[in-house]
Amino acid sequence: MSNILIQLLIIGLVAGVAGGMFGIGGGAIMVPAMVLIMGMDQKFATGTSIAAQILPIGILGAVVYYRNGQLNLKYAAIIAAGLVIGNLFGALFANQPFISSETMKKLYGIFLLLLGARYLIGR
Repeated sequence: MSNILIQLLIIGLVAGVAGGMFGIGGGAIMVPAMVLIMGMDQKFATGTSIAAQILPIGILGAVVYYRNGQLNLKYAAIIAAGLVIGNLFGALFANQPFISSETMKKLYGIFLLLLGARYLIGR
């Protein structure tokens, strides 16, 4: 197996474990790993991450949470509807000629910093 395939598989496995534990994976694990470890362009990594998530990747984890009474299907369906629409608008915005990959990196870094600070500091 080539080095690139091994790296991609490891990224997928780590994102899968994080997704199962914390409900994260694409933006928080896969995109930074593809950019920082594999040297991919930010927009290319984002597109690749989105494509990797098209299939119902969370189905098995969702079944476990459902069986343990830790899942609200109504809420999940409402969020999914928002995800479909929001993903379209986000992709359209990110792919405008005036939004560079460097700008995307900076916006993404700010987003993660604010999110991390919110988790660490609390309300």
